[in-house]
Amino acid sequence: MPTSSTERRQIIAHIDGGSRGNPGPAAYGLVLSTADGAPVASLSKYLGHTTNNVAEYEGLLAALDYALEHNHLHLKIITDSELLARQITGRYKVRNPNLKLLHDRARALIAQLDGFRIEHVRREHNREADRLANEAMDKAAKQKKTAQAPSASSKPLRATATYHQEVLQLEDSLPLDEGEQVNLKIERK
Repeated sequence: MPTSSTERRQIIAHIDGGSRGNPGPAAYGLVLSTADGAPVASLSKYLGHTTNNVAEYEGLLAALDYALEHNHLHLKIITDSELLARQITGRYKVRNPNLKLLHDRARALIAQLDGFRIEHVRREHNREADRLANEAMDKAAKQKKTAQAPSASSKPLRATATYHQEVLQLEDSLPLDEGEQVNLKIERK
């Protein structure tokens, strides 16, 4: 059966979010491809301490953002989160206030697309997105372990920043974890 022009323009995003401990260290992974399977992009992000459901929504939002930023207006989401799929389609109500905010953002982005579908699949059909989410969590855990080593944590971090229009902008990145709190000492040059 021939594919329609809409199916040819559609991109497919396999998304997964996970949390170790739930809540605990969390991340999402997503793999985007064309309808005929050609790779488009792979993305992952460590999210800090949160739940697996928040991580699933963050993965959906990342896929929606990517699609809109790259003018892919037909998007199919493949997820192993039954909750996410059913909340987005309206089969389940969103009762959790944190998820409600993410749900509302997702629905607003979906409204900007010309075509959208979401499909729930078994976990084994979403392995690559799961692998990316786990890699992001593993990398963050390794960085945290390295940063907590006595020699690393005893040394003060130094950075140069420029103050412009009421914003202090760092000139270099610092090896900090998402959500980590630090004390700052500002010295003028």
